Order: sequence, then structure tokens, then C-alpha cells
Amino acid sequence: MASPFSQDLRSRVLAAADRGMQTKHISEIFNVSPAWVRRVKQRRREAGETSPRPMGGARVIKIDMVLLRELVRARPDATLKELRAQLGVVCSESAVCMALQRLGLSFKKSNPRGGAGPPGCSGAARELAWGPTRAGCMPIDLHR
Repeated sequence: MASPFSQDLRSRVLAAADRGMQTKHISEIFNVSPAWVRRVKQRRREAGETSPRPMGGARVIKIDMVLLRELVRARPDATLKELRAQLGVVCSESAVCMALQRLGLSFKKSNPRGGAGPPGCSGAARELAWGPTRAGCMPIDLHR
């Protein structure tokens, strides 16, 4: 992931803008995009901010993680919509999904027919390829 431009660069860009240089000329001198120069100038003008904003991730977690874990333990086949309703907070289904990921839980369902195996094989061939203890590992290379 890219990191934000340094405060030093921001200060130099804003100083050049204060001296009356045009945005396009500033972008060429400092090797940044004209759009970034405009955004930095706009943020200073509208909000008085010159420092980079925090990157990525949710800042506020409204979901009670302990309660969510208990709900999943009580009913592991519940959908995101059902879990959201049982949590009793106003949030999106994607927020519930992200909370489940933070807890290390997933919605991957187990296939009652035995799951995926090498293409075109029967159950016996799949067990031979995957082995009874090799669930989730790479299959053994079988030549036909």
C-alpha cells in the first residue's frame, strides 16, 4: 500500500502556492499530480489541515465482539442479515462481515457432498488424492 506524502513535501508545496505559483507548475517541480496539489490547497483552505489523514480501516467499531462470537457459537449457520438483527445495533451487513473477519471467523459453508477435490474424480479418488488427514492441503499429483 502506498504511504501518504510527507509533511515536509506538503509544506513546500503549500509555500510555493503561497508565493503565487500555478498548480501545474508546482506539480511539475515536486513531481506530484496537479489534482493532489489542488486537494492539499483545498484541505488547508476549508479545514485548516495540512497533515495527512489516517489511512484505511474502520475507526469506530459499533459491534460488540463478545456478543457476536456468542451469537455465532449458538447458531453458526446464521446469515449476516440475521446476525445484524440479533446484535441490536444500527450497522451494515458489511460491518458485521468485517467484525467476523477480525474474530477470525468466516462464512464458508461445509459441503455435505464432500467438498471440492481434483476435477473429474469420484469420492474414492478424491480421498486418495487428498488423503483423510490432508484436508485443505495441496493434492498429491496423480498421473492418469
